[in-house]
Amino acid sequence: MKNIFDTVADLLLTNDKYKAEDGKLLKAVVYSDVMAMNETLLTLLLSNEDVKETFFKDVQGTLVFDKQKFAWFMESKEFLPDSYTSYTNKIGLTHNGNFISQTNDVVLDFPYKDCVLEGGQDKDDQKRSEIFYNETIASDEISRMLAPKVFTNAKRYTAVGSKDLLGNLDPDTIKVKEETGITFKDDDNLIIKGNNLIALVSLLKRYEGKVKCVYIDPPYNTQNDSFNYNDSFNHSTWLTFMKNRLELARKLLREDGSIFVQCDDNEQAYLKVLMDGIFGRDNFIAEFPRVTKRGGKSSSVIANNHDYVLMFAKNKNNVKIYAPKHDDDKFNQKDKYFAERGYYKLNQTLDYDSLQYSKSLDYPVTLEGKTLYPGGNYNMYQQRQNGKHRRADWAWRWSENLFNFGLDNGFIVLKEGKDRPRIYTKTYQKVKIVDNNGEYTIVNVDRTKPLSTIELTNNMYSNDNATKHAELLGIKNIFDYTKPESLIKKLISLAADKNDLVLDFHLGSGTTAAVAHKMGRRYIGVEQMDYIQDITVERLKKVLEGEQGGISKAQNWHGGGSFVYCELKENANTLITTIQNATEDTIESVKAAIYANERIVPYLTKQELADADKDFENLTLEEKKQALIKLVDKNKLYVNASDMDDESYHVSDDDKKFTKSFYKGV
Repeated sequence: MKNIFDTVADLLLTNDKYKAEDGKLLKAVVYSDVMAMNETLLTLLLSNEDVKETFFKDVQGTLVFDKQKFAWFMESKEFLPDSYTSYTNKIGLTHNGNFISQTNDVVLDFPYKDCVLEGGQDKDDQKRSEIFYNETIASDEISRMLAPKVFTNAKRYTAVGSKDLLGNLDPDTIKVKEETGITFKDDDNLIIKGNNLIALVSLLKRYEGKVKCVYIDPPYNTQNDSFNYNDSFNHSTWLTFMKNRLELARKLLREDGSIFVQCDDNEQAYLKVLMDGIFGRDNFIAEFPRVTKRGGKSSSVIANNHDYVLMFAKNKNNVKIYAPKHDDDKFNQKDKYFAERGYYKLNQTLDYDSLQYSKSLDYPVTLEGKTLYPGGNYNMYQQRQNGKHRRADWAWRWSENLFNFGLDNGFIVLKEGKDRPRIYTKTYQKVKIVDNNGEYTIVNVDRTKPLSTIELTNNMYSNDNATKHAELLGIKNIFDYTKPESLIKKLISLAADKNDLVLDFHLGSGTTAAVAHKMGRRYIGVEQMDYIQDITVERLKKVLEGEQGGISKAQNWHGGGSFVYCELKENANTLITTIQNATEDTIESVKAAIYANERIVPYLTKQELADADKDFENLTLEEKKQALIKLVDKNKLYVNASDMDDESYHVSDDDKKFTKSFYKGV
């Protein structure tokens, strides 16, 4: 099968105008005709379906030639031996090829900016030679790589236990039930193990335009994090890695959604310009500086003890910022119940009424299948109806419609008392009630003044309470800079309301998912590292059980809920089994099959293949197996959903059922 270079070269050489006497392509002549939009050249290019599909775009029934794309293609170093690349190994701020000294418009330009980087990070100690797939040259490889994948090992973890009168789980009885053979539901929280670029593409099939808030804490591109690539393009590699993922994150966001990206001085300035280009400079909302250490020890002249959180909106005109008047961490538990539903205090002093059920209502209420009667039982209720029991003068009389509205919207909280439930009521800043012939509706009032960027992240130290909390959860000596739950809570509170969807595709220990769960937000988390099972999932199971670290007390969190865990199905295991079963007589054919397999080769560089083949004949059988296994294991392949019925992939019935339910029948 020809690649696009050979296809274009052979096609152009069919016209003598573009062929030199020695049979080589006259690139200068072709380039001149490209710039002039020569009809002969365009007709020739349109005669080949692959070329037409690559360089022409259908605009409302009219084919439009992408002149710039074809010019870049000709200038690329891969197109004929004497060509040169327009991408110099230099990173700068440019516009249309001119550096900023020559223009007022600034965009970020860097090698590989038109490429897709898979970004393998499954092992910290394995610094693979990354492959940059150019969007024009390697469109087939990118299409295969970025197709929706099969999910495997799906499990639902659910908190179960005895419930009180109001339906709350008793913390002392909570257990976590693990369920397999499941289907995916719309209200499920989701944790995915796998490469985050591949996972984001798979998520697009179900969640495009549905995520309210994205928070990520990616590698900072320091010498100490997992993005420590050992090549001269470390900076460009990081920018490509981020660009690919941020572009997909934007597609996942709702029109009123927003994104937070944590970083430090290593890439902060470049990240800001990169995000300006992806989200639009006008959609920048704020940059939150955050102190990371109380003191400051550094080998440099000035100690660095802060990092940043950049916040962008998908569409700033649509975004709503949920900004409380003051630090809601100081609310007591009753305040928290209301604050987390978005209702804020009119006054600094609490304004609760505690009303015994028997003194406040004239009608029965059914709760959790039980009917509660004013007075405590049916007989007392009947006596009261007959006028034998007079309601106390101090009681706030609620009509049945208003009571139900208040119960549904958080104006009323029922708590079990010794003899009967009590009712807590409150006056709120966010809403007022309008009575329209018995219909009660919410009318928004003006928001209070939002916190400043400094106030928002004040005292959110990485290594204080966050480290202690991590140790209580059994997370020790794994993450140097664990983010505190209080910080993530602040950010989510700004951008996402109750039941909104939060996404973190650099999930790490699971802080974002844990916070979202405790706050009543839905969430999706993606993590590639193997510790996801022992660290991330186990942490979330503790959340279901009601663990009391982090923001639990401030949230009045006592456990409950559920989440689904699954993995992107890898194709490596089948290949490894084939290699392990090979003999001296079959090992060469196994190697040849691996090299010839188009599902593998596009993911490998020629250098990697050459390294694996070097001195292969002189190795023992076991060493040959190890060499091939290492080759496959470094580039774990994921199975496309479109191939799930192919028996060679060994997709189980449970995996098929879950995958189809996730893609809603696809």
